[in-house]
Amino acid sequence: MLVSGIEILAKANIDGYAVGAFNTSNLEITQAIIESAEELNAPVIVQVSEGAFNYAGGKNIANIVKTMARDASVPVALHLDHGRDFGILMRSIRYGFTSIMYDGSKYPLPENIERTKRIVDMARAVNISVEAELGKIGGTEDNVSVSEKEAMYTDPDEAVEFVKETGVDYLAIAIGTAHGPYKGVPHLDFERLKEIKSRLGMPIVLHGASGLSEEDIKKAVKLGVNKINIDTDIRQAFAASVRAYLDENKDVYDPRSILGNAKKAMKDVIKKKMIMFGSDNRAKEG
Repeated sequence: MLVSGIEILAKANIDGYAVGAFNTSNLEITQAIIESAEELNAPVIVQVSEGAFNYAGGKNIANIVKTMARDASVPVALHLDHGRDFGILMRSIRYGFTSIMYDGSKYPLPENIERTKRIVDMARAVNISVEAELGKIGGTEDNVSVSEKEAMYTDPDEAVEFVKETGVDYLAIAIGTAHGPYKGVPHLDFERLKEIKSRLGMPIVLHGASGLSEEDIKKAVKLGVNKINIDTDIRQAFAASVRAYLDENKDVYDPRSILGNAKKAMKDVIKKKMIMFGSDNRAKEG
């Protein structure tokens, strides 16, 4: 069933688990995400970045996700990830996304608040949930690139002010994660996470979670993270599977065989994450 993002995350916030938000850009990745959620009875968020929006066509990818979501036996939200372009944000609303992220983290706090509030007001009118980001998460992925020098942790006092002024539904914070593959071992500021969660009491989002250890993931969930973004791990599983399959089956040219095998590899990654996040068997309880 297709639902809003806050419908999924409000429950996760109350019950103390995290929901996987997995990025897609085509049919096979979407199938892998939603099939995994159904097989594990897990709520799920399917994300589309601005790059994927332009690659697949926003309306096309929205229709793929919405069609599968409406037929799914578990709650599915369709989310725009790292929306910065006003035109794409507006088209996402028009195409039926049920959750959008406005990323104004590059702006000074007053301007970020002003821009985010404008998006929240528009989304509220059509019952769409809104995520925002405070602080700057480092690394490079898709259209998002923040250097190590530019990366900046989220200030708890600013987080309180930001949420109060904007009315966002969930907040992405910077505590030491990074987009894309990690070049070293990440060291997360769990005390910062703990303080922000205790002061806000709302769903907290962790970006750049691909490559984090299971120990760090579980600790972050225990301290209040309710939405965890995964993209790089899925891409790497897809690429490795296609390379290996073609090396071993040099005469195969049917894309269904090649992509079908890659879908299995992606599902293995996605299911493992869902279990790690504690969202398995949370869609229909009792």
